[in-house]
Amino acid sequence: MKDLTRGSIVSHILSMAPPIVVGMITIMICQLVDLYFVSGLGEAAIAGVAAAGNAGFLVNALMQVLGVGTVALMAHAVGRKDRGDANLVFNQSVVLSVLFGILTLVAGFALSRPYMRAVAADEATVEAGTVYLLWFMPALALQFATQVMASALRATGIVRPSMVVQALAVVINIALAPVLITGWGTGHALGVAGAGLASSIAVFVGVLMLLGYFLKLERYVAFHPEQWRPQLRQWKRILNVGLPAGGEFAMIFIIMGVGYYVLSVFGPAAQAGFGIGTRLLGLIQMPALAIALAAGPIAGQNFGAGNGARVRETFVKSSLIATAVMIVFMILAQFAPGLLLAGFSRDQETMAVASLFLRLVSFNMVAQGLIFTCSSMFQGLGNTKPVLWTSATRVLTYSLPSIWLSTWPGFRMEHVWYLSIATTPLQAALSVWLLLREFRKRLAMPAQEKVAKPANPEPVVPPMREPA
Repeated sequence: MKDLTRGSIVSHILSMAPPIVVGMITIMICQLVDLYFVSGLGEAAIAGVAAAGNAGFLVNALMQVLGVGTVALMAHAVGRKDRGDANLVFNQSVVLSVLFGILTLVAGFALSRPYMRAVAADEATVEAGTVYLLWFMPALALQFATQVMASALRATGIVRPSMVVQALAVVINIALAPVLITGWGTGHALGVAGAGLASSIAVFVGVLMLLGYFLKLERYVAFHPEQWRPQLRQWKRILNVGLPAGGEFAMIFIIMGVGYYVLSVFGPAAQAGFGIGTRLLGLIQMPALAIALAAGPIAGQNFGAGNGARVRETFVKSSLIATAVMIVFMILAQFAPGLLLAGFSRDQETMAVASLFLRLVSFNMVAQGLIFTCSSMFQGLGNTKPVLWTSATRVLTYSLPSIWLSTWPGFRMEHVWYLSIATTPLQAALSVWLLLREFRKRLAMPAQEKVAKPANPEPVVPPMREPA
């Protein structure tokens, strides 16, 4: 366990963020590798895998419910030096991860084809996306266990083991992808099914590695079977914090789904370019997201310890670092989009769409960095409802007008991305305003208590004079 209530906040952020970003980048690289090898199967396969991957946002919403609830409550317990409560939260989160994993499997197998029919441009794309989802669904189900274990470690200030496990799992995925997708060395090409199967095998191995770490090396929190009996009160605590954060990811799912929907009129090449562009944009935003995720446990431990000044300092410094990082990557996306996109598709129309998307939407990166940071700070404070409100505002100001614009004569796909440039800063401004309001409400109490006078002060007795 690492005590984040002491020492330099910038040092804590800079030491935690690199392992987090490596872990996230390896996951994103895994998805891009799938797209790279699938690209040889044609536009329908690319569009199908990209659209099917968007369903992962919906499952990620459920993962965030567990991850955010676990990080926030455990970080508060660590800040209070309450190891017993930290272990109870962890073990109840493990139980929930099993239930959520089973739910994901059942829903995925039942709804994969209806989902693809709702977003795909043609029957070939529907088939490719459905096959990929069916083989990818075990990976999504297993990731709940990975999420809980990684979140428990992050709440205690430990991020390196999760990064190592994720990196090794991605190496396995990268090694398996060409073998299973194109039949390298075996002569048995599984196509898009191989992409999903490679991910499922890699995630399974990652779960085993993290489980081994907890059983042999982790000391602060551990598996306690006697705490696995469902405790509804603990579930309520976790879900009260986690559900609004999960709702935020559900809103992202809606936004992405609307993007695929309004682009369907332009054919599979437009959807494929949009899919490649969004994944690459997500990749270059990962460093800022990692900084925000590092700030969450720091804020959580200090909030649990009653150190309001350090919570505020965490927000200011993480925002400045994230902004600097986003500016660098925005410049890169503006002046070298072709370099970033090289190799993902040989179709010129697909790459033209991806390049245009990247150049336009990258103007949102600074605002998106502030959104990431505010979201993580709300998680650290244990109140994620404002995050859901700001995400809902984005849906109302971006997704609904996008559908309306798509009905206009002369509608072009860049109209949607111009709308994104206008609405993302609005969400960022609302997030900052709500966070500052939360600071005034939640962090003023300790300061007031320090200066408050006792309710029944003892009478002051003047000292007796010495006799002359």
